[in-house]
Amino acid sequence: MEDYTVRTITPEEVDQLLKEGKNVSIIDVREDEEVAAGKIPEAKHIRLSEISERMEEINKDEEHIMVCRSGRRSENASLFLQEQGYKVKNMTGGMLEWEGDTK
Repeated sequence: MEDYTVRTITPEEVDQLLKEGKNVSIIDVREDEEVAAGKIPEAKHIRLSEISERMEEINKDEEHIMVCRSGRRSENASLFLQEQGYKVKNMTGGMLEWEGDTK
């Protein structure tokens, strides 16, 4: 049976990993204008609509943290990537709850 649950991580936990200098892969799936308003500096921007054609840019050997505005689109991206065999976590609350640095 397929697993339709996505593991989650809080914005605070993500910020802590970055502060500890951990090598973390963050993928921001928001639209260009949302990202222009500020994104996590370490995040790679791949719009949700482009995930399927840009999968070769996502390393299958790493775990990825998916981010969007509220956590809904990134959950969809997480489910999709998980079905393709990727290791992912969804950042709950998205950028609405992010209190760390942005650029």
